Amino acid sequence: MLNMLTLISNAFKGAASKNGAQTVSEGAKAVVSTRSYADFTPQATFDIKKCDLHRLDHGPPQQSVMTREQGLKYYRSMQTMRRMELKADQLYKQKIIRGFCHLYDGQEACAVGIEGGVTPEDHLITAYRAHGYTLTRGIPVKEILAELTGRRGGVAKGKGGSMHMYAKNFYGGNGIVGAQVPLGAGVALACQYQGNNQVCVSLYGDGAANQGQVFEAFNMAALWKLPCIFICENNQYGMGTSVERASASTEYYKRGDYIPGLRVDGMDVLCVREATKFAADHCRAGKGPILMELQTYRYHGHSMSDPGVSYRTREEIQEVRSKSDPISMLKDRLLSNNMASVEEFKEMDVEIRKQIEDAAQFATSDPEPPLEELCNHIFSNEEPIEVRGTNPWMKLKSRS
Repeated sequence: MLNMLTLISNAFKGAASKNGAQTVSEGAKAVVSTRSYADFTPQATFDIKKCDLHRLDHGPPQQSVMTREQGLKYYRSMQTMRRMELKADQLYKQKIIRGFCHLYDGQEACAVGIEGGVTPEDHLITAYRAHGYTLTRGIPVKEILAELTGRRGGVAKGKGGSMHMYAKNFYGGNGIVGAQVPLGAGVALACQYQGNNQVCVSLYGDGAANQGQVFEAFNMAALWKLPCIFICENNQYGMGTSVERASASTEYYKRGDYIPGLRVDGMDVLCVREATKFAADHCRAGKGPILMELQTYRYHGHSMSDPGVSYRTREEIQEVRSKSDPISMLKDRLLSNNMASVEEFKEMDVEIRKQIEDAAQFATSDPEPPLEELCNHIFSNEEPIEVRGTNPWMKLKSRS
């Protein structure tokens, strides 16, 4: 203890002996370096919000145990996601990213919490607001940004863009509103058929919740007891329309009727994680599908063509940012329980910013795929059938 105090004292003396903020910073770094991992709380138990239940006798626990390692991992994932989306916003406004682009900032706790509640072997399919899930499913930032800019190094080789990204056990990114829900039920049917004890997470938004095919998928999943977790990400607004103006019933967790449901605080990564674990256990026990509604919020507009402030006030957005931001909430929990230091977060933020800048550099310098590759990768494992325009050896010529 005496040695540590001496080191701290010397560090501050050395910092004070020179002029300028930079030397103070160096002294502070010396102080930080004297802290070891043993100084931090390795794990803590947190109270989380109780979930509303539908057709369930009990729900997820109201307490969640999180280790320091998990907390820092969740923070890094959410902060990377946030910075990536802000960079995508910048690149779009510079007209480097074109076409449709739906950003995920504000909803980070949903993607990270869900991933924390299932395994990499489980399956996931979502709608067109897919960048966050592409990241949590293991795709590097540079491949996501390169896909957004239509470059050869993108996750879909520059051919899919914002709405069509894929990874192992991740089936997109789907552009048709609500169409991914029955596809997710189909993936769950495959899991049941193969008997592999895996589940499928099938995500959709509050706007898609009114689509007829969603209810058809619910019906079949309930009849066949499919291991499917249907998740409605209720970010309060559809395409410029509040949920109250679009839905006669805004209790989306009850929309499955005979399917049990949970309404979850989607701004709390631990609440989402515990609810997802509960839902996955429900499915693996052979009880059939379950429905989750994650109450969350998007900071940007519906898409890049939507400023997002014509149907809601800037004050509303700012209030959510200040009171319920998922990243700030997690950071405060870690700091207040001595599970991390302010300096650690600063260092992590610097690393993440550099990672995003390097990824953006790659996404703007990597070459675009050549025109003759446009018809490749249509079929995965067999020779293409004769369909006009899909021959992978066809030589295409630009008429522009």
